[in-house]
This record gives sequence, structure tokens and C-alpha cells, in this order.
Amino acid sequence: MNVPIVIHKDKDSDYGVTVPDLPGCFTAGGTLDEAIAMAQEAIELHLEGLIEEGQAVPRPHTIEEHKHNPDYRGGVWALASISPANLRTKTRRINISIPERILDAVDRSAKAENETRSGLLAKAATAYIRNRPAPVKKRRPQPAK
Repeated sequence: MNVPIVIHKDKDSDYGVTVPDLPGCFTAGGTLDEAIAMAQEAIELHLEGLIEEGQAVPRPHTIEEHKHNPDYRGGVWALASISPANLRTKTRRINISIPERILDAVDRSAKAENETRSGLLAKAATAYIRNRPAPVKKRRPQPAK
């Protein structure tokens, strides 16, 4: 996943990095290369925190979608490449039942994506959860007075 970052440099300062799609996620580095590497680490840690708290992982917007925001004026845009495999989240072995035809399709798709079955299923579940509409909370009936 490529996550847009914006880099600012003031005179006599390090390179500051902001991650527009992850409010509160920012870092800095002494060089551009160091700033981008620090941004990748900051993004991974931020995403891990969201996952551990059961929050949705936001879909990254494109640089094009962000570049007109005045908060980022004068910054240099880059993409931080984040691999979901680098996210240090606990995994757990489970046993599921799935129709053979679907399993065959999953295996074909995983092979085409150079992915494992488990990795593809995890990505699919994450995408489903992220893109589904928020559940409607049912109101409890109030007791009659």
C-alpha cells in the first residue's frame, strides 16, 4: 500500500513529515531518505495501533486528492510504501469451512497476486470491513409508563 506523505523543511530544521490520511501521524528526519524511512515506521506503528484498538484502517487518498489542501502548501510529496506483512500484529490459526469452489477461486487469486491464501483472505476481510457501511444501532424499546 502506498501512503502519501508531505515533507516540509524550514531553515535550520530537520525534514518534517506529515501523513495526511492518518491524523496525528508525523515524524522527522535529518535527510530526505531518513525522513521517508521514519515516515514508513511511523505509519506502520500508527496502523498497528488502529488495528489493535479495533478501529478501521483508512484508505489512503491520492496525492492529487491532497495537494490542494492549504495545510500542505510548499511541501514535497512522496509515497511511503507500506507492506501489510510488516505490521506486527498477532496472528491466530483458525479452522473455517468454505465451499470448495470459493476456496479454489481464493487459491487462484492468491497465486495471481503472489500472496498466500491466509494473506489474501486477511486482505479481503479487511477491505470488506473498511468499505461496509456503518451498522445501524438498534434502539432498545422503552418500557411502557
